[in-house]
Amino acid sequence: MAGRKGRPPAGSSLHGVPVGGAEPTRSGSASGGGAGRELPPFTRPALAPSLIAAIVLLACVAIVDSSGFVFARWGVTVLSLIVLVFAVRGRTWWAALLMAAIAVCWNPLAVVPIPGEVWAALQLVAAALFIVVGIVVKVPREAEASRASRP
Repeated sequence: MAGRKGRPPAGSSLHGVPVGGAEPTRSGSASGGGAGRELPPFTRPALAPSLIAAIVLLACVAIVDSSGFVFARWGVTVLSLIVLVFAVRGRTWWAALLMAAIAVCWNPLAVVPIPGEVWAALQLVAAALFIVVGIVVKVPREAEASRASRP
């Protein structure tokens, strides 16, 4: 009942679909967004952790004087170190320096004695810095590919 060689029987779900030899066409985009679109030569890997840090900083302005602020300090410190690594990989040295300064100031183990009102203002400034650094830091795709291929 299979009919001719290499063809599915009439009425099957494969009727009209070529058998073998036909390969799907690939577009220039990895996401399949548009025909002819190429990927940019860089990525912005620091953008997501920077936006998360900015949200944490803005959300925790109200709890600067409470004991729960230590958790916000841990989060900001860890996220600033993550962004620092991406800034170094992207060779954006001023951004790496800013992220190191934020990591030192928000470090919960070695507390920097700053009054609450100043902390609240610093929270807003640091949130803006995180957003700017997240947008500006670009890591070349070649650096990602070569780093991923290493054992």
